[in-house]
Amino acid sequence: MDGKVIFIGGGPGDPELLTLKAYNVIKKADVIIYAGSLVNRDVLNCAKNDSIIKNSASMNLDEILDLMKKSVKNGKLVARVHTGDPAIYGAIGEQIEGLKERKISFEIIPGVSSFFAAAAALETELTLPEVSQTVIITRPEGRTPKPSSEAISKLSEHNATMCIFLGVQMIENVVDDLLTHYKSETPVAVVQKASWPDEKIVRGTLSNISERVKSSGITKTSMIIVGDVLNTECIKPSKLYDKEFTHEYRIGDKKI
Repeated sequence: MDGKVIFIGGGPGDPELLTLKAYNVIKKADVIIYAGSLVNRDVLNCAKNDSIIKNSASMNLDEILDLMKKSVKNGKLVARVHTGDPAIYGAIGEQIEGLKERKISFEIIPGVSSFFAAAAALETELTLPEVSQTVIITRPEGRTPKPSSEAISKLSEHNATMCIFLGVQMIENVVDDLLTHYKSETPVAVVQKASWPDEKIVRGTLSNISERVKSSGITKTSMIIVGDVLNTECIKPSKLYDKEFTHEYRIGDKKI
């Protein structure tokens, strides 16, 4: 019987943030290929003793696909473990295309993204009534190009909550782009290794976050969150639990 490849969202770092489905696959996988530059190795502690475990950080696409093909043809279950949720900057598109070309069956299990873990670490809600009801997920342009219409300076026009991946190493450029439309006093937080034991949080505003990040020594593996939702003084109650608000499941004190 042929095996199968299962892409897994390994979560932000804490092994307990694996989904139950992902945990069960890792536990029985014959071959595990994990993104070692980002995935917490402890996520694989549940793997069986005879599993073949490979760190994809030192592998190229062809090597990854060749290992998948060989393993599947030998009836092996392959767990391809990516950080966070593989749908966001997971580079699974090219792997999926390669598997389809080779007629290899696969499945995708979603995971907890680091921007959710960062929000939890900051004890904040990313969407607050009358403050922001939109979350923009993006990254600055680096070696991977992006459409000019998606430049951070253009996205900042919305003044929505923004979660910026892969940008802390160029924090000054990111801030300059954000200041195109955000005010200098807009709150910002940088969360390094959200949910890991050595998680680190730096807070500030667009006027001082660059200097604070430099002083902290943070240079990678971080999420930048910007927006007025980080200002606790902005919190206004939603209608959902308003005692006067009537909806499908509850009759309020009065109809609005």
